[in-house]
Amino acid sequence: MEQRHVVETSVGRLGLRVTGRGQPVVLWHSLFVDDRSWDRLVPRLAPTRQLVIITGPGHGSSGDPGRRYSNEECAAAARLALEHLGIRLPVDWVGNAWGGHVGAIAAARWPELIRSLVMLGSPIAGLTRLERARTHLLLAAYRVSGPSPVVISGTTKVMLCARTRADDADAVALVHDCLRRADRRMLRNAVVSVSLHRTDLSVWLRQVPQPTLIVTGNDHHGFTPRQAQAAARLLRHGDVATVPASAYLLPLEQPDAVAELVSDFWATRNVATAL
Repeated sequence: MEQRHVVETSVGRLGLRVTGRGQPVVLWHSLFVDDRSWDRLVPRLAPTRQLVIITGPGHGSSGDPGRRYSNEECAAAARLALEHLGIRLPVDWVGNAWGGHVGAIAAARWPELIRSLVMLGSPIAGLTRLERARTHLLLAAYRVSGPSPVVISGTTKVMLCARTRADDADAVALVHDCLRRADRRMLRNAVVSVSLHRTDLSVWLRQVPQPTLIVTGNDHHGFTPRQAQAAARLLRHGDVATVPASAYLLPLEQPDAVAELVSDFWATRNVATAL
């Protein structure tokens, strides 16, 4: 049975969903979508894992602090959420895009808290000039007109690969619904705080001692397979994989492939570490 919790943190009120049983796993989603982006992956993992699904600030049922915040603060908020739930075992962290950044920081800062790390579609470098310019334009349009067709279409084109947009109406509808439901002020604050102000993650990756799997989609133009391979080389124990027919939102676009990759990674790297 799924349980819902709310925890007050420095980045605002965070909504939590807890389901399944077994070794605890934290799931933290990408920017622009909420916790529902994990719903296709949940039934594939919950039979053998306790899933703690955190909704990040500015998204879904969560609030925000009314000021700029950082991914370091988000990592501290996740730690507080686990304390709130009484989870004392080291957790396996699975983060999608934004969630991968938060997880890498948590793994580096508190190695006793994180047993392993999976980063799905999480670009390592800060935004390029072109990406920054596009984000500013998107935010300007969003400020004026909210989730207009132009904003929704532009965001969806980045988040989902062409095949998903053409063949998976439910995935497209979820992204659209997340954008339409979002609080305009809080979502904009999230994008400015943890995307526009995002720094290069390389310094954190070099400090991560846990087994780490870096995964990207073959249609992820912001984090190519070649960039994923370079990121994995920064890690002490790094693996890398590419998933076809996907971009940013791998758990939504290719849940079967992601579940298989994650389960195989846990079975091979975590057992070796535990021993």
